[in-house]
Amino acid sequence: MSFISVVDTHQLFPVITLIDNKVNTSVELYAFGSVLNKFEFKVGGETVNIVDGFVSPQEAISQMTPAFKSAFLSPFTCRMNQGKYQFDDTAYQIEKFFLPPHAIHGLVFDAMFTVDKVESTEDFAAVQLSYTYNKEDDGYPFSYTVTHYWKLERGNKLTVASTVTHNNTHAIPYAQGWHPYFKLGNTIDECLLQFSADRQVEFDETLLPSGNIIDDERFTLGANLAGINLDNCFHLSPNQQPVCVLSNQSIKLVIEPDASYPFLQVYTPPHRKSIAIENLSGAPDCFNNKMGLHFIEPQSCSIFTTSFTATTL
Repeated sequence: MSFISVVDTHQLFPVITLIDNKVNTSVELYAFGSVLNKFEFKVGGETVNIVDGFVSPQEAISQMTPAFKSAFLSPFTCRMNQGKYQFDDTAYQIEKFFLPPHAIHGLVFDAMFTVDKVESTEDFAAVQLSYTYNKEDDGYPFSYTVTHYWKLERGNKLTVASTVTHNNTHAIPYAQGWHPYFKLGNTIDECLLQFSADRQVEFDETLLPSGNIIDDERFTLGANLAGINLDNCFHLSPNQQPVCVLSNQSIKLVIEPDASYPFLQVYTPPHRKSIAIENLSGAPDCFNNKMGLHFIEPQSCSIFTTSFTATTL
């Protein structure tokens, strides 16, 4: 069979590998956090991994914070102002994780997902992972279930579609995103970044939105990342392609979120070996500023989809 899906249950948690045998492309996923840990393919006869992931499952558990490599962000993204928000005239206080003074990156980044099913066909390999949040944090007393369907197809295309459902008696506030770090070579200074946004969400000194949207056209035609430091959120322009491209002299990575992810957060860590390119359904602190905040009705579902396609140049 051209594609195969393998689940290794001999680790601390299941490790899933999706493989395209024809071109020797493979994707490694952790049930821990639904983490994308590797995306490997052939470049000039060598196998290259473009995800800055973890060395082992043990490292993922011990070092998920504070870098949040490949973390799934839910039910809020990035920073929440001091971990506080109001919903239906009730004040709530998030407890889980803070980079002072703000709560950061949601509540399920270290959740253990269940492997629901794996699929292998001549055209794709896939796995479905799910997790039910059961009000573990007093600051978010609303249960919900999220299901991720990861699919590797021909052309080195990896797609993840997330479905969120719940059975509360009322709509619940919600936002989600992904926090993968990509590496195309020794340093991001050798990379060109292009994406379909000419507007940036202005931040204050604590990286919360100030309420202003400012013009920023640096990346519409592409910009070399040498000398550029980013920890910024951009408002994507609808219906413009390509949505986001990261490239160097030998590799091109195309990131294509659908309309459910209207924001793109980009972070360049000090080591500059990789770059975080984060699809977000809502802006940082959206529980307070309402920028992209969803209100999911009971017994309905919200679906969020993005894809990553890696090619050689």
